[in-house]
Amino acid sequence: MKEIRLLIADDHPVVRTGLRGMFETDPSFVVVAEAADGAAAVASVAADRPDVVLMDLRMPVMDGVEAIRRIRAMPDPPPVLVLTTYDSDTQILAAIEAGAAGYLLKDTPREMLFAAVRSAAQGGSPLAPTVAARLLDRVGSRRHGAPDPLTSRELEVVNLVARGASNREIARNLHISEATVKTYLTRIFEKLNVADRTSAVTTALERRLIDLPHS
Repeated sequence: MKEIRLLIADDHPVVRTGLRGMFETDPSFVVVAEAADGAAAVASVAADRPDVVLMDLRMPVMDGVEAIRRIRAMPDPPPVLVLTTYDSDTQILAAIEAGAAGYLLKDTPREMLFAAVRSAAQGGSPLAPTVAARLLDRVGSRRHGAPDPLTSRELEVVNLVARGASNREIARNLHISEATVKTYLTRIFEKLNVADRTSAVTTALERRLIDLPHS
């Protein structure tokens, strides 16, 4: 079997070292690069062409979700497998919506992690059991007409809108592009069933999704 070339993106050096050591025990894997933040991960994908990216979510400079989105926008991108300690609905949904191939937690046993990476390399979508259960619950909620929740990043965007920030200011604040801000706003409008920024803020306040800006 062909070696699977890995990029490990995590802001904790101990975690990267531990994962590298774990994968180096199996000759079917080779760690070609490490990245300490999302921006470095995006650059490394372009330079090192890994077969699979292991991506943490909360990192400095650029978070994992935005890094996933940028990697998936590249020509012939590698699958990105989230490996994180966070299993909240908003984190899971944001990562999947950004294009993550799968979502695993850092307490995943070694052999399950190896199997998940092999699956992702072959086009699979491995999910931790708790994550799969949450996604099934979400599907069930959709079928019963429950409104889609805003992701954590969408809440950040609508909070900044409530404080009068322009798209450019939001992009600068969140370290994302203005095009990405527009995409978030489109999703926010759809989820809140509104047509403009003012209505989005009003509805978010009514639903207690955000707090009134402090003067």
